[in-house]
Order: sequence, then structure tokens, then C-alpha cells
Amino acid sequence: MSIEFFQQVDALTEAGQLRRLSGAFARFIASVGDSSPQLMAACVLLSELEGRGHSCLMLDELNADPAALLGWSGEEWRDLRASVGDWPADTDAWCDLLARCAQVWPVGGDQHHQPLVLDGERLYLRRYWQDETHVAQAVRSRALGGVLAADADMQTAGIRRWLDNLFPHAPRGGGVDWQKIACAVAMRGKLGIITGGPGTGKTYTVARLLALLFATAGEGQAGLRVALAAPTGKAAARLKQSIDTALDELAEKVGDELPLRELAARMGAARTLHSLLGARPDTRAFQHHAGNQLDVDVLIVDEASMIHLEMMSALLAALPETATLILLGDKDQLASVEAGAVLGDLCHNAEAGEYLPETLSYVQAATGQRIPGNFEGHGGPIAQQTVMLRESRRFGGPIGALALAVNAGDAAAAVNVLREGLDGKVTWTDMAQSADLLQLALSGYQPYLQLIRHAPDEADHLAWVKSVLKSFESFRILCAVREGEWGVSGLNESIEQRLQKAGLLKRTGEWYVGRPVMVTRNDYATGVFNGDIGLTLPDPARAGALRVYFSEGETVRSVLATRLRNVETAFAMTVHKSQGSEFAHTAMVLPKDGGGMLARELIYTGITRARDYFTLLTPNGQVLLDAIGQRTQRASGLRSQLEN
Repeated sequence: MSIEFFQQVDALTEAGQLRRLSGAFARFIASVGDSSPQLMAACVLLSELEGRGHSCLMLDELNADPAALLGWSGEEWRDLRASVGDWPADTDAWCDLLARCAQVWPVGGDQHHQPLVLDGERLYLRRYWQDETHVAQAVRSRALGGVLAADADMQTAGIRRWLDNLFPHAPRGGGVDWQKIACAVAMRGKLGIITGGPGTGKTYTVARLLALLFATAGEGQAGLRVALAAPTGKAAARLKQSIDTALDELAEKVGDELPLRELAARMGAARTLHSLLGARPDTRAFQHHAGNQLDVDVLIVDEASMIHLEMMSALLAALPETATLILLGDKDQLASVEAGAVLGDLCHNAEAGEYLPETLSYVQAATGQRIPGNFEGHGGPIAQQTVMLRESRRFGGPIGALALAVNAGDAAAAVNVLREGLDGKVTWTDMAQSADLLQLALSGYQPYLQLIRHAPDEADHLAWVKSVLKSFESFRILCAVREGEWGVSGLNESIEQRLQKAGLLKRTGEWYVGRPVMVTRNDYATGVFNGDIGLTLPDPARAGALRVYFSEGETVRSVLATRLRNVETAFAMTVHKSQGSEFAHTAMVLPKDGGGMLARELIYTGITRARDYFTLLTPNGQVLLDAIGQRTQRASGLRSQLEN
């Protein structure tokens, strides 16, 4: 084992550039075989990248710009390479070296349950290679396996009749009705991917797809088993509420021919993916898997950009081949916190369409819509089952303009929108000190805290709880980072102190009336999940007791505060944790120094959490410009496997 190399790893760890796990992983690999410093360097970097959301190490990056790989300085990178000694000269040399290591399985070679896998020019931890391979195979199989059968013309005619009924009006301006097309495309296979930004009507579209599925099921419509799911409880509740509202409106239009209200009532509540699969405490395994699959015919999953590689693999394994999977999500949002960028890989060509002639022909027959020729191409099977919704009905104002500018990487246009502050809908505050932010927090959170002061009798308690939760959900502070003065940990403490100083809350211990909390770990005993946000309020049945109330669409559930073990105060939360949520006024805080780790996807996601008002606060405007100019590129072989 190279003493000099591990001394350098330890120094980088102490400097905060590496996780302790990365050095520990390399030491473990060294303990079971070859301990050459070159292999150890690859192991450290692979582990570190996995912690940053990458599913593999691209070997061609080992001789490229170090800042692109980990954001290190040139000196740190040079010191690590010097501690290795003989650094392989190019990608081929790395591949040759790793293929000879006993702990590495070169795909196609002899397997001995090696912990590392070398697939072409990509190095993996074995389980991520297995997950990636399974996802690619399962998704391709679904895209190819459900194409309309021998009576395709008759089926297409039935789809056309119902789609004309469900989409009776042409799009504004006479353009392409991508929502109608998305429904038709999803009916063609066992996989449908519908992507688009906020306000493009993803749930509006999928509600009509559900009606179409019920309608074309014929006599089997009463037995059609439909499940709704999302990565978080908040996103699941919003999905169910949106679909129920849309189906209720549709029921008026379709009349007695299709009993939509009755069929919708049988779907049941939307669930988190963990709950759907039957997560079990203290294990990564689920109750539902390839040997005990889900009892569903149609599974609709919202906020699919949040699904990490391991979860997608587990979901596909648990889903019967006969079931239809519909994925909804915004491909331009932040990818999952854990490894993988599955939706981004699946939708990487969504703007271009890349539709084959047979797809164009089917769409025209099933919808009466002609997809313009510039969307024709030679895309693979996934592209044929993917539709991007392109018109936002909600984000047409300044917030929409800002989101579009950021997504396009146009920093100048984004700054213009922020500086103009059109109608006060978007504002940019250059914070000289945190007092500016704390004043905004005071005005933003004051309404719900004032409501708390007027707790009603027990008979009116539920209505009061709902009103308090609704008021709290109207404003939120989002952070780009967790640590530091401008991060979640620092700001939550500062905001809490400012609200207490103003007399709006009274903290007497860990738990106090008005404390917002976020669950940080799944707790199956209490039925709360990572990312759930609740408010601490008095228990009407027990004097002096506190309960935490969680909103789930039109319903509310609560848990005794003393039973919640893994929570943190949530006046401020990370942009990552805000996915699946929407707030009337969103304030996003950027730190003094982004360290090269902030990218436009984070800025875009923060902006698109705002429904009516968006405020950007940063002590350093250059951080915004740098972030807009940088895209998140996660190392992955999924796209390559899908294309092959």
C-alpha cells in the first residue's frame, strides 16, 4: 500500500476535498488484492464521484482538466498525481492497467464477483453497473414490447375517437398539440415519458391519458389497476390532487359514456416510491421485487427527475412486463441527490424529437396532428416513446422568462429580467449583510405565525390547522448549500432567533409551537418519509402536548412531536429538497462563493418553485453568473447502453 499516496488522500480529506468514505473504500480494495497507487487513485476518485451523483468514473477524464472532474485546484490535483508516481499516459493505458487488477471485472472477461467493473472506458462500483445495465435493458424492452398489435388500425381508430373527444379544442395559435400527441404515444407501448417545464400541463395530459386508458379498456375498465406515485410525499399528494381535479372536470365533458368519477375513486391515494415498493427498516431491499411484483396495470410516476439509479432499477424490477409505466418530469431540473440522472439520460434528445417515419405516421393517424419535419430523425426506441410539452400556460410572465434564460445559459438575459423587476414579480437583492434576508423572512413567515396565535376550539381545530399549513406553504427560503452563513444550517438558526426577537414565536426547548420541520430519514413506524415537511402545533386532545401536522393534498395527518427522531428545522431548505413543491413566493439564497459547484439546473429548479413571486438574494452576483454558465454533467453509461 502506498504510504505517500494515502498521506495525500488524508490531507485532502482534512481540507474538505474528499469524503472519509473515499479513502476508506480505497483501503478496503487494497486489503483484498492489488494495492498499486494507480488503482487506489481510481478507487478514491470513483467513490468521491459516486458521492457527487455520478454512477461511474470516465477514464478519459483522468488526464483532462481536474476542475471539470472534482473542482479541485491545479495544485491539489498535481500533488495527488505526484503521490501516485507513474500516472498512466492516456485512457488506453488506464484501461490496460485496470483490466489486469484482480479486483476489477472487465466486462466479457472472467467473473469472480469483483467489486469493480470496467465497461469500455468506464469504471464502476459493481452494484451501479448492475443497476445501470438493468435499467437500460428494462426500459428498452418496455419501449419495444408494447407496440400496437395485428388489429392496429382498429385500435388506432378507437384512440383517435377518444382523443378528439378529450382534446376538443385546437392549441392556441394553431400549433402542434403536444399534449394530445403525448397521450397517443403512451398508448403505443408499455412505456410513456412526458417531459416539460412548469405549467406545460404534464398532469393535465396524464389525466386525459388515464381517461383514454379507461375508455379503451372496454369491459375491463372496471378492473384496470392504476397506481400513482412520486419520490416524495408532497409530490405524491400534489399528483393525486391535480389528477382528481382534472378527472372531475373531464367527467362533465364525457358524460355517462365513461364513469370517470367512479373509476378515479378506485385508484386510491398516490404514494411515495418507498411506500409503493414496500420499503423495510434497516435494509435496502423492498417487499416488492422481481419475485414479488406489484399488482398494477398502469403506474404513473411524477417528478421522475428525482429518481436515482438504484430506485429506478428497483421500480422496474417490481413492475410486471404487462404493466404500462408513465414517467412525468422536467428533464432540466436538478437530478437526484443520489447517483444517476436517469430522466435526463432518457430524455436527452427530447427537444429534437428524433421521430422515425412510422412514429410520425402513427401519430397522424391517432391524433390528426402532423409533427413538423424538423422533429423527424433516427432516434432509438426510447425517443419514439418520449414527448416534450413545449408551451407553458403558467410561466408566461417574468418568472417564466427568467427560467427560460437560465435554462438556455443566457446570463445577460437572466440579469436583465432580474434587474427590471417587472411588476415586482422577480427581484434581485444584493445582500451586504444577513439583515436583509432576515427582514424578508420576518415578513414572509409572519402571516402563519400570527394565525397560530388564534387557536380555535377543538371542533374547529382541523380547519385551523389547514389554514396555518396553507399560509406557511405560501413562502419559503431556498438555499444552494447546506453549510455556512448563507446555507441551511446557518440561516435556520438566524431566522429562528429573528422571529423570536420579534415576538412571533417562543422557543422553550427543541420543540415549540410554530416550528417547521423537515424529516431527514424514512420512519416507517410513524409513516413519515425523507423530505416531508410539517408544522408543530398544539395537540387539541392533550394539554401541553405538541403534534407535527403534515399536509397531504386535501387531508392532514399528524404525529406526536416526541415520536419524530430524525428532523431538522425548516424555515430554510435546500433547493434539492424543494423539488416537488411550489410556493407563492420563493426566495433563493446564493452563497458568497459557489466554489464552481453550482450550476444552472440548481438555479432553474429554484426559480420554478415560485408560483407568483421570486426573489434572488446573494452577496456576490458573480456566483449567479458562474452558475448559469455551468451545466451539471453526471458521468453515466446509461445513455450509451440505451443507444446500443
